[in-house]
This record gives sequence, structure tokens and C-alpha cells, in this order.
Amino acid sequence: MSSKQVLTVIVLVAVFSWSAVMAALGQLAAVATLVPSLGLLVQQVVQALAGAGESGQAPAGAARPAPGADQEHAR
Repeated sequence: MSSKQVLTVIVLVAVFSWSAVMAALGQLAAVATLVPSLGLLVQQVVQALAGAGESGQAPAGAARPAPGADQEHAR
């Protein structure tokens, strides 16, 4: 396991531990507001560890050329 992966696991454990502590202390409203962020964090970590960028795919937010843009240059 690389140092980057170890750091990622440590961050995940810290975030989920903090959420568990908040829930145990009765701060369910705080935990409920964190759920979307936690889901996004997990999704990004899984995608990073899977190496989606190495497969040649563009990142989700990458700009894509407009349909027919290559036809305009051919004229």
C-alpha cells in the first residue's frame, strides 16, 4: 500500500470516527448535514484509488467539445 493510500485510509477513518462520536453525543442534526459530504468523500476516494484518470477517461468536470465543433473547423 502506498503512502498516499495509507493517508487516504487515515482520513476516512478520522472522518467516520468523528461522525460516530457526533451521533453518540446526540448531535444527529450535525451528522445528517454531513451525510452528503461523506458520500462524496467516499466516491472520490474510491475513484482515486481505482485510478480512473489512468484509463484515459476525462474527469467528470472536464470540458467537452460541443457537438459538431469538429465539423466547424472542417469548413
